[in-house]
Formats: sequence, C-alpha cells, structure tokens
Amino acid sequence: MIAGGRVVAPDRVLDDGWLAIAGGKIVQVGSGTPPDIGSADYVDVEGGLVVPGFVDTHCHGGGGGSFSSANPEELFRAVRAHRRHGTTTMLGSLVSDPIPVLRDQIAALRELVQEGELAGIHLEGPFISKARCGAHDPATLIEPDTATVNALLGAGRGDIRMVTLAPELHGGIKAVRQLAESGVIAAIGHTDGVEDQIIPAIDAGASVATHLFNAMRPLHHREPGPIGALLDDERITVELICDLVHVHPTVLRLAAHHAGKGRTVLITDAMSATDAADGSYILGRLEVDVRDGVATLAGNGSLAGSTLTMDAAFRNLVRGAGIDLLDAVRATSGRPAELLGIADRTGSLRAGLAADLVVLDRDLRPVKVLRQGKWVEDDAAATLSSAIEGGVSVSDG
Repeated sequence: MIAGGRVVAPDRVLDDGWLAIAGGKIVQVGSGTPPDIGSADYVDVEGGLVVPGFVDTHCHGGGGGSFSSANPEELFRAVRAHRRHGTTTMLGSLVSDPIPVLRDQIAALRELVQEGELAGIHLEGPFISKARCGAHDPATLIEPDTATVNALLGAGRGDIRMVTLAPELHGGIKAVRQLAESGVIAAIGHTDGVEDQIIPAIDAGASVATHLFNAMRPLHHREPGPIGALLDDERITVELICDLVHVHPTVLRLAAHHAGKGRTVLITDAMSATDAADGSYILGRLEVDVRDGVATLAGNGSLAGSTLTMDAAFRNLVRGAGIDLLDAVRATSGRPAELLGIADRTGSLRAGLAADLVVLDRDLRPVKVLRQGKWVEDDAAATLSSAIEGGVSVSDG
C-alpha cells in the first residue's frame, strides 16, 4: 500500500491518494483513508507526488553506455541510468550506420527487448537528409528502398517499433507506406522537405514528428515546411526534447498547447553522457563534447542529442514551460504508451496496469521508482529501499 501523498490519476490529482499493489500490478486506486489489506507493507510517501513511470520513445544511451554498442553490460548500464530517473519503459534508439553494422546493433538490442528491459527498437536513420543530418555521419546516409527496409525489419524480427526518415528522399513515401503496413511507426524527422512533401507522407501513414523543430527545415510564414505541417495535422504525435536547450520554453509551450495532450510526447534523445560526467564521447561514429551537460559535435558545435532524463523533462515542462500537471503526465507517460500500443499495460495509474510509478519530492525530483511492482535500486538509494521494504515511513528527501 502506497499512501500519504498526491496521486496523479488519469483524470485528476488525488490529494490524499493511495494505491494498492499486488503481483506487480495496481489493484486499486483511491483517496482518503486506505483500506486495510492485512499484512501488506505500508509505504508513506509523506506528501510526495506519485506519477506513472515515464515512457521514453527516443533514447540513445546513458550512464556512459550507448545503445549502439554490442557490449551487453554497456547496454544494461544505459537502461539502468534512465530507470533510476523514473523511466520504466523505453525504446532503444540507434543512429545512422552502414546496414551491416545496424543489423548487428539491432541483434544486440533484441536481447534486451526479449528480456523485457526495452519495449522495442527505434531506428533514427539511415534514411534521413544530409542537409539536416545533425549528429549523424553523412557518409552513412542512404535513400530508402524496399529491399533495404525489409532487411532492417527482418533483422528486428518484430522488435523494431519506429523508424525515422526524411520523406522527400527518393523512395521516401513508399518507405513510409511500407513501414506503416508492417505495423511499424513511421516518423518524420531530419528532413529538409517542404510542406508539399510532408503531407503525402502523412497520408501514406506517417504518425510521429521526430523531435519537432530540431534537425528539420525551420518554420517560415510563407512556407510552413515540416514544422507547420506536422504540428498542425491531427494525425501526428509530436516529440519534443524538453531540456530547455533544444527548444525554448516559449516555443515548447506554444507547441504543447497547439498539439494538446492527445498529441504531445516528451523524449530525451539522450546519449551516453546522460547521468555521467562531462567529457568526450562517441555518438554513432562522431565525436561529441559534453560541457555543462550540453552535448555538441566536436567538429562544428551542433547539438548532438542531449543529456536529458525524463524526470528533468517533466520538471522542465511543468516549471519551465508552465504546462498543467495532468498534461505533463500525459506527455511523459500516457500518450507515449498509447503510441507504442501498450496503454493497456502501462502509462497511467489505474487498476489492472503494471505497477510502474515514480515518487517525486516537492521539487519534482525522484525519491523512488517502482517498476512492475519492484523497487528500482541504486547505491544512493539503498538505505531508502531498505526502509520501504521494511514497511516504514520514508521522507521525500
């Protein structure tokens, strides 16, 4: 029994809320005096805020580990780094690489998917624009064709959930249709296309805007380009990197208000330096410098992913961009779970779903993370974990 705090239910905040959890699932949610459940452990969060576990659909690594690595320990290190910050469900994202390399990377990530550590794989490239490639090596970029798309999907064996591509490339619209018909989310990103090239891709089945504003032709009042087309189309879910570096708070607020809670998703686009020290790192094949937590390409200073975690994205959306608490929870949990087709399993605090949740303190920082009914531990939280499992009250730090 988790009680003594504010619980963010799907449609309201329960100021004196509680959750009963058994067998790794939420069995009851309510407010007021919690029911007596016999020998259940009672965890008093002492005024903390309980939100659903975060769902990150776009993440390249963390904790010094990259999802482009073939080293299992490095892959697990990346997962653990984000889990400590409240991400209980995530896709492993790969940057552009030669097709044989991507196939090997997909095979390595599939192991984590099969073990339940990842919810799937996201290919960000290699079918993207050289003019808007960002931190992708231009030498690895290619135009999509049916055989190559099939080869990558075949390597994923059903575990590739999303592919980002630039639809203006030769074969781009056909590839969008191929992905959509295969049950894979076709995302538009790293694109230099104009509106007349973006709308046909949406009609063909594209349903996501990969980190809107970043690595795409900018919005112009006489040619809205991909930003205008994607933001204004009700069929598109909009990804936003909410580190307040990639996108200004005012622009975040404008985009989130226009897209609304049904189409706004926060992502980290995090790379291996996340939850690690400043220094030099590799993203794909390119060297990245991280200073004061900002990742840029060593060669030209372009932004190269982020060092963002989902709890920080949540704080930034609420406090930096002034978005309502319920809408922020939708953007970090509910909507991304719907996008991945797993909203019947996770993404909100309601009976029957997995016990995936984050306890936040008054500064909206994680005190403790529960994933599938088990407390996520790290060295810093070992004492707190022991207290919780002993059924005693815990402070919010």
